[in-house]
Amino acid sequence: MSTPPLRLFFALPCPPELAEAICTWRTGLHLDGQGVAQANLHLTLAFLGAIPRGRKADLLAIGASLPRRAFTLQLDRLARWRNGILHLAPSTVPDELHELAQALREALQANAFEVEQRPFHPHLTLARHVHTLPPAQPSFEWPARAITLYSSENSPTGVRYRPLGEWPLDHP
Repeated sequence: MSTPPLRLFFALPCPPELAEAICTWRTGLHLDGQGVAQANLHLTLAFLGAIPRGRKADLLAIGASLPRRAFTLQLDRLARWRNGILHLAPSTVPDELHELAQALREALQANAFEVEQRPFHPHLTLARHVHTLPPAQPSFEWPARAITLYSSENSPTGVRYRPLGEWPLDHP
């Protein structure tokens, strides 16, 4: 019997204190959708999908090789995509985030990993199956602290994101 692949992605983990503040704010919106668990809040840098377990070491090496310049995101836009995903996004994306996402894309391609062809739109998913965009003006400052390789795992209590590797960003 073969070992099932891992469902992986690289992301910026949302700092716990910020995740708590965002979830408290989200509760006040009285959404008609399903909120993302506080522990699962993140900003995806690259979604990899099903990856053979034998490639995990390659991904850990890629994570260790990425640029690690610190930056801060200002999450000041609330938006809803047609598929019902409500998310927070920055109106201005820091150069360091663009450079990090591009370096990750290039490293993945150089190591024969499939990379999504969609343009990078940094966002933090708040809820799914939302039918109406609530009127709100968010303002959250996110000091990016680390890059994490996550495994997405299903459990009886829902989806859980388990960190497989984490690399701190260099703060001045």
